[in-house]
Amino acid sequence: MFDLSALGIGYGSLLMLVTMILLLLTGMQLAMVTGLVALVFAIGWFGVDALPLVTSRLYSFVGGYVFLAVPMFVLMAALLDRSGIARDLFDAMKVLGRKIRGGVAVQTLVVAVILASMSGVIGGETVLLGILALPQMLRLGYNRKLAIGTTCAGGALGTMLPPSIVLIIYGLTASVSIGDLFKSAFIPALLLAFSYMAYVLILCRLNPDYAPLPSEEELAQENDTNYFKALFFPILSVAIVLGSIYTGVASVTEASALGVVGIVLSAWIRGELNFEMLKESAKATMSTCGMIIWIGIGATALVGVYNLMGGIDFVEEMILALSGGSVMGTILIMMLILFVLGMFLDWVGVALLTMPIFVPIITNLGLDPVWFGVVFCLNMQVSFLSPPFGPAAFYLKSVAPKDISLGEIFQSLLPFIGLQVLVLGLVIFFPELAIWWK
Repeated sequence: MFDLSALGIGYGSLLMLVTMILLLLTGMQLAMVTGLVALVFAIGWFGVDALPLVTSRLYSFVGGYVFLAVPMFVLMAALLDRSGIARDLFDAMKVLGRKIRGGVAVQTLVVAVILASMSGVIGGETVLLGILALPQMLRLGYNRKLAIGTTCAGGALGTMLPPSIVLIIYGLTASVSIGDLFKSAFIPALLLAFSYMAYVLILCRLNPDYAPLPSEEELAQENDTNYFKALFFPILSVAIVLGSIYTGVASVTEASALGVVGIVLSAWIRGELNFEMLKESAKATMSTCGMIIWIGIGATALVGVYNLMGGIDFVEEMILALSGGSVMGTILIMMLILFVLGMFLDWVGVALLTMPIFVPIITNLGLDPVWFGVVFCLNMQVSFLSPPFGPAAFYLKSVAPKDISLGEIFQSLLPFIGLQVLVLGLVIFFPELAIWWK
């Protein structure tokens, strides 16, 4: 077999990148691409004897105790998606829409924050809001782009708000405390949500036609909502999950299990728990977690081989050379790389491919890897909305009215992408927003 090591790390890196791109263009799944490229380069660069080194990294990835939190939080999201808790929560929050121009859009964002704090997964949350909030705003005469953008951007807040799956995967990859990541992400996540709300209120104030006020008849109907029933269970679930983590009563893994128990008990008390609901939730959880695990296996193998090739030193030298040795320049180059990758790859792949390379560079520069985790998460928040493959837009498209095109959804998201970039810049230039508690 041809000795790939004769190419040197520079040409070897280029060949690895080109090979991955070509295989992805054939339609092959990312997990299969990364695993195949890792296998070929391991044998071609080091010989067959290097294969046990690759497989040993796989065990370290899938054997992490904290990884158990991932299926639990995904199961929480699946159960929430199939129960009536989110629907009743949205009905109860209509009180925010009374006599406030843009209030229904703000209400949608508040519900999005609560739902994100319960599950940490954006897919189900975006679909739920697309079913509950978007039709109501359109019926009330809200500006189409405002309604679409608010629904989609609000649904993607699960990327940032604890217990975010993105933060958990970053913590596993970077070997940093997930509890610390949750603490650090809280204020930036709320800052992002409040920036959305401020944008909506200011826009509706300047353009009253964008958000007509509800009629007296509609306000009277809202008085029939059972606020205690609608608000008690979601708030209780958030308190159980985040409260147990922040107070130190439970670890992230234990808190995820408590959250599942809380959602199941809530559904049972509400009379919504049944075998079909549990079966469909379990199937959705297995599908999502299977995807994460396979991508993780392939990416971990690829990064392991690349590390053995000397890839981390090569990438570090290249980034530092491009930035002229500037710390801020290095961070901005990393952000650009993450942004470009996020436009074409799933966030799991981006995290598992880049963080084992980027985090050591961050540590060598004397920067806090916990802070960088929040910055990475904000960058992925942008990728969830960005064309051409922003997943949040596709989730919303799957439940939106047929006359709403994917192009219109991406156009509606542009102001919210701008707000995300603004918050990302604030956290980069003012790290205290994330690590204030240290």
